[in-house]
Order: sequence, then structure tokens, then C-alpha cells
Amino acid sequence: MQSALIEQGFSLMLYGMGVVFTFLTLLIFATSGMSKVIQRWFPQVEEPAKPVRKKSAKTAVSPLTLKIIQAAIEQHRSR
Repeated sequence: MQSALIEQGFSLMLYGMGVVFTFLTLLIFATSGMSKVIQRWFPQVEEPAKPVRKKSAKTAVSPLTLKIIQAAIEQHRSR
């Protein structure tokens, strides 16, 4: 009786793994097919990227903010 139960367990395990493997394989093919259909009929037009302007360090911080930062640093160092 014990061996029959183990055989049933193995057959159930193999059947379950086969179903999962088959389902995942079909899912991969379906997803790939849908992706190809969408790319064929609705292609995305990529716009060229706009160049990003980088601000220099002097223009990024206002003079008033720079003076406040310098005063805070001097006050910290004088402690």
C-alpha cells in the first residue's frame, strides 16, 4: 500500500509540473505574439531627445544664497 501511495504522489507531481510547464510555455508564445502584433500595427515613433542645458555652478545659486552659505560656514568654523 505504501508504494502505491508513493507512485500516485509521483504521478500527480509529474502531471502538475507538466501542466504548469505547458501553461507557461503557451503564455510565453502568446505574449510574444501579441507584442509582435502590436509592434506591427501600432509602431511607436520615437522623438529625438532634447538636449539638456546644464547650469553652471555660479548661475545655479543666487548671490544672496551664496553669502548665506558662506556666513553659516564661517560661523560653524569659529566655534
